Amino acid sequence: MKQGQIVFLNGTSSSGKTSISMELINQKEILFHHLSIDDFFHNFNDLINNKFPDLKPVKELDDVVIGQIMFDPIISMYYATIKLFLEYGLNVIVDTVIENDKWFNDYLDVLFDYPTLFVGVICSREELTRREQIRGDRMIGLANSQFDKVYCFNEYDLEVNTEELNPTECAEKILNFIKSDQDYSAFKKLSKRNVSSS
Repeated sequence: MKQGQIVFLNGTSSSGKTSISMELINQKEILFHHLSIDDFFHNFNDLINNKFPDLKPVKELDDVVIGQIMFDPIISMYYATIKLFLEYGLNVIVDTVIENDKWFNDYLDVLFDYPTLFVGVICSREELTRREQIRGDRMIGLANSQFDKVYCFNEYDLEVNTEELNPTECAEKILNFIKSDQDYSAFKKLSKRNVSSS
């Protein structure tokens, strides 16, 4: 059976990844499945909040410790789920923010050998801040804090600028690229990053 392919939408929070994903899912030419890291984190949060509504920790943990205990395994499960879908022959839209070097390296370990259309979802810092203020469900400054890490790549197979194109136009541009049978080469040029130990 043919392996599925990845459409990797690389952009910060509020850049427009999920809106583009919804347009790709709604079109009828190529079947896609949307896997968002937000769903994985929300499911965990719902489990804790519903099962332990009165949970009161007896001490505080800093974000690094919480990340090592909880976030890293959830990210690993997310990557493993993407791989499972691909092995089933399903096409996957990857909607995540890889905001540290460990998560980036782990992604390469699991998914490097799969066909990946690497799409830069481009948006300026100013517009990202404006969108965060309008949305009201994101911490102001989140996208800016991710900006340099997320947009550190020199090359994509395709770029879509969500200030110039609406989600439907972005999805059409991605579909046209897929149907053109051009090679996906940008992801294969990525290499692991040095992870500093603390």
